[in-house]
Amino acid sequence: MIIGIDGNEANVEHRVGVSVYTQKMLEYFAKMSSNDVSFKVFLRNIPRAPMPKETPYFSYEVVKGVHMWSQIFLPWRLYTKKDIDVFFSPAHYSPRFCPVPLVVTIHDLSYYYYPEEFLKKDLYKLNNWTATSINNAAEIVAVSKTTKKDIQKHFDIDEEHLHVVYNGFEKHLVPKDSITLLKEYGLTKKKYLMYVGTLQPRKNIPTLVEAFATFHKTNPDYSLVIVGKHGWLFDGLFESVKKFDVEDSVVFTGFIPDTDVAQLYSNAFCFVLPSLYEGFGIPILEAMSYECPVICSHGSSLPEIGGDACLYFDPKDSNDLLAKIVELHENKLTYASLVAAGKKRVKEFSWKQSAQATLDVITQTINS
Repeated sequence: MIIGIDGNEANVEHRVGVSVYTQKMLEYFAKMSSNDVSFKVFLRNIPRAPMPKETPYFSYEVVKGVHMWSQIFLPWRLYTKKDIDVFFSPAHYSPRFCPVPLVVTIHDLSYYYYPEEFLKKDLYKLNNWTATSINNAAEIVAVSKTTKKDIQKHFDIDEEHLHVVYNGFEKHLVPKDSITLLKEYGLTKKKYLMYVGTLQPRKNIPTLVEAFATFHKTNPDYSLVIVGKHGWLFDGLFESVKKFDVEDSVVFTGFIPDTDVAQLYSNAFCFVLPSLYEGFGIPILEAMSYECPVICSHGSSLPEIGGDACLYFDPKDSNDLLAKIVELHENKLTYASLVAAGKKRVKEFSWKQSAQATLDVITQTINS
């Protein structure tokens, strides 16, 4: 059996979100490759150094093409040689025409709910190319029950072809001495709240800023650290920082190395994820793994991931978030119980388990 894969999401300089997912799938598949199940990974460009090494049963093939790669150049290659048995797309975009059964992973349908956050060209692709992928797929992997429900809501798909496979998690970095890093950002250990993720409206960060501003009035020695790259329409976030007069207490780090993120997690008072919509929510597990208690929105998939190891709040109510921050600050028992529950919760998620379940879906597609 030869499995074809679109590996482009992993073949990038900075891996976040879907790129991390694709990389983890490829790493596991490379380990599991054999004479019985081999993998051919298709790329636009030569594989970068962090990509899994080639073996006799795990190889790369560069398919030249610029625009419409997955819609024109990749399908042409697949039809020309016809040397694979099934094709797996780890993200929404798959070959428009495919000579073999197709399996696709859908991470979220946020563009249905927050279309204003996307550039017009990206929104067009998400609406049309995702629909093509879903409708053409023999089997679909959804990364959460929430994503599965969204697919069922917007597409006429038989439930037996929808498989919920949670993302994995793997703590691979051990924080080193963080004194220098904290000084760099003007921070004090356990005296700052933290957010990690792309800066865009559906992340609902202004609600966090508002709650923090009120908390800061009685706790002026605390800061708020916001980690992540700038997304689309993020200007409102900076306006909220000015509005609530906390410019001197809010630190924007931009995109920083994973080692720095790990150090910030391990020294934070807490991690807050106020998102209105998430397909999964990896930062919740990241924070828990570094014994950082989590406060997060009860929206979308987040309760699925956080379980009983988080304090939840209404994402549209900054006062509710403030109450949770104050509770965590004043109740040492709550703080300790969240740390303990988080350490236990992260053990329920593994990339090995996630990748094997995904591989099972792929192989069953042609064995059934």
